[in-house]
Amino acid sequence: MKVAFISRATLYTSAGGDTKQIELTAQYLREMGVGVDVFLSNQKIDYNLYDLLHFFNIIRPADIIKHIKSSRKPYVVSTIFVEYGNIKSETYGLRGVVKKVFSDGTLEYLKVLARAIKNGEQIVSKQYIWWGHTKSIRYVIKNASCLLPNSESEYKRLTDRYKVTGSYRIVPNGIDKRLTEKQYPVNAEYKNAVLCMGRIESRKNQLGLIRALNNTQYQVFIHGKPSPNNMVYYQQCVHEAAANIFVKDWLEDEALYTAYANAKVHVLPSYFETTGLSSLEAAVMGCNIVVTDMGDTRDYFGDNAWYCNPDDTASIKAAVDKAFNAPYNNDFREYILKHYTWEQAAKETMAAYNQVLNKK
Repeated sequence: MKVAFISRATLYTSAGGDTKQIELTAQYLREMGVGVDVFLSNQKIDYNLYDLLHFFNIIRPADIIKHIKSSRKPYVVSTIFVEYGNIKSETYGLRGVVKKVFSDGTLEYLKVLARAIKNGEQIVSKQYIWWGHTKSIRYVIKNASCLLPNSESEYKRLTDRYKVTGSYRIVPNGIDKRLTEKQYPVNAEYKNAVLCMGRIESRKNQLGLIRALNNTQYQVFIHGKPSPNNMVYYQQCVHEAAANIFVKDWLEDEALYTAYANAKVHVLPSYFETTGLSSLEAAVMGCNIVVTDMGDTRDYFGDNAWYCNPDDTASIKAAVDKAFNAPYNNDFREYILKHYTWEQAAKETMAAYNQVLNKK
């Protein structure tokens, strides 16, 4: 079996959770004997080499439609359906005015045009321009052989929003089990620290975390790269951070897991998360986790996390206080290792492929 993974053109230049999902799913599928090639949406693909196509990020249909129409191959979609409507930092100024005037679908359409003009991102599927965002996503859903959401909650949100259903199979996000089996050194810098790992952008709400924990007893480390359209936001984070808060670059695996292994709490106070990969990684390495109450997080973490309201700095601080003073739950670690690994994700993905190709 040969499969083409197809994702956004900025997959590596503006890496995010989807980058890790794609790389590690591909790695474990290859170990299972599946031929996987990863393409950016603006690259030329010889579709005849592949049995099916696997797209990522349904909120970017402009990257998908051309390949569907040109290939005439069966396809699956890892939906990664993020909703941006609740981001508080975008309710002021010009962005705020635009958000009040236009619907979410129109806003996403305008984002595609803005990325093309400002960042030079090619609009791969020209049909998207006259179809618009909502019709384009409905087309992708209707014609997909199988949707691969990360949770039941995500699938329900997607179908509720677009009023279209389709065949689907839950493929959970995960952690790389092999990284959890290594021994990591004691690191005094991160000992009993509070961490926040992730791309620095308004959706992740690092600024809210900074305002909640400025000048408190906690040593706070925020690691991540700013996304291209959030440089002003990143600079604001650096500017507002007090002496106890350190805003630094992203960490590679060895350094990242060393930080997790030494820290006490990991916080992801986002305005929306389908999962929050860094929360899973931190939890399996011994951190108590604080997560947003917006999105699909409860499907993953249930009663094993402390939830916060991203709009409320007092809520963020209270959740961190509780998590910091609570014992670590080793049972949850074992649950993650059993249910939320990239190996398990690859097995579920393989089952979806077989389902599609056998049906065909």
